[in-house]
Amino acid sequence: MVALDRLVDVLGSLGTHLCCAPRGRDVELRGVALHDPAEHTAAAPDDVLLGLGLPSHAAAARLVGGTAAAAVVLHGSPPLDERVITAARRSGAAVLLVDPSVPWGQLANVAQTLVLGGQGAGDLFAVADAIAAVVGGPVTIEDQQSRVLAYSYRQQDVDQVRVQTILGRRVPEEARRALDSYGVFAHLARSDEPIFVPKLTDQLGGRLVAAVRAGRELLGSVWVEVDAAVDAVRHAALVDGARTAALHLLRARASADLERQAEADLVIEALEGGAPGTLARLGLPSTGLRVIAVQAHAGEGEHGAALLAFSRATSGFGWSRPGRSALFGNVLYTVLPCDEDAAAAVDWVRALARELPAEAVVEAGIGGRADAGSLTASRTEADECLALSTGDPVVYDRSWSLVLLRRLASVARTGRVPTRGPVADLLRHDAEHGTHYAPTLRAWLAAQGDAREAARALAVHPNTLRYRMQRMSEVTAVPLDDPTQRLAMAIALTITPPP
Repeated sequence: MVALDRLVDVLGSLGTHLCCAPRGRDVELRGVALHDPAEHTAAAPDDVLLGLGLPSHAAAARLVGGTAAAAVVLHGSPPLDERVITAARRSGAAVLLVDPSVPWGQLANVAQTLVLGGQGAGDLFAVADAIAAVVGGPVTIEDQQSRVLAYSYRQQDVDQVRVQTILGRRVPEEARRALDSYGVFAHLARSDEPIFVPKLTDQLGGRLVAAVRAGRELLGSVWVEVDAAVDAVRHAALVDGARTAALHLLRARASADLERQAEADLVIEALEGGAPGTLARLGLPSTGLRVIAVQAHAGEGEHGAALLAFSRATSGFGWSRPGRSALFGNVLYTVLPCDEDAAAAVDWVRALARELPAEAVVEAGIGGRADAGSLTASRTEADECLALSTGDPVVYDRSWSLVLLRRLASVARTGRVPTRGPVADLLRHDAEHGTHYAPTLRAWLAAQGDAREAARALAVHPNTLRYRMQRMSEVTAVPLDDPTQRLAMAIALTITPPP
């Protein structure tokens, strides 16, 4: 099951427009039907009907007006023909127009994966109920991080850990340590054979546990609260239940991956100055946004860490997340609604870092505040702040001066800085004669002419600094009394690397 609103947002990346929704965008969809031009098409009231083979607007209006489906997808470009709009009002069906260049086969695959895949969570609870009925004990189905995905209806007379697991949506840490010490998680990693775990603590009763696996990949586990090992029939029922759970988890993953890709496409479009409606399709406001650029490194597994960061940033679909994200190369970009001081963005980065393995190094840049028209600039600022990051998030508002100097340094590397003048002359003299005139001038300018402060920065005697200042004037004219030239020399010394 999936809401029409979510279907619209996902299909938006394929050039789809919701033209009318007489019953609103919260209509629930549970199936996909295809229009057969050769015979009458029976569609259920909660179906998405794909309108294949319609030769004209009149034919489309007849289909829309006579269907029981909740939504109809048609090939075409806005605006929607008035006859179709009238028919939609009569039948109550929402009408979506998709670019004619998108093949019906692709649309069918996307719609089926999304609509049918969206049933995974509800079906997983049914799987838990079925296992509990056969094996004879309360059931939880959990992911690899011991987070509860579903649990059986029968949860009476359960131990305290089971209660905390369901209420907190994950296994309590103390119980997880006890299970780990007993070797449960190591067993799940290598075997599909269920394992009986006796009572380990006063609050943690006996458990029968089986891995949920797809091929060699561990997807999660099924836990049944029992007092003792079970017979062969119930043992086999748990194995079958774990296999069924694996199918549902794979289907849910396909739905999540589809939505991730659709979201990522829209985020990239927004960052590249896309259509004005892109932010609305992402569920984001048009103002008060910031772009965050993140890189995650873990030894040689740079891309693996980036993929994991993207997975964590996009976990929890629907509208439960504040930001929208895309992985572009090995950089994770997130568009986040933010306050003026960027605190929410900094908190977001730190929360993401806590979700990654301890060995992962997270670097991040946070662009300036932006609206729909300036997201591209915020992305550029985020990229430049990312280049300055050494661990802590770098915020453009506080680091714009470093960004400016970095831009000027990039210009310098292209050879566009003057090769003659006081700074160039001093750098050249230092290189040829081993003097330290350029660093001395830099320190003097930074100290705003305070000889003692500049000498302290260079760790030399003030007289030494004065001597150097005097001698450098013999090498080249150093116009220290001209504020414009002082500023130019300070910039040149900052951005120009020694020869």
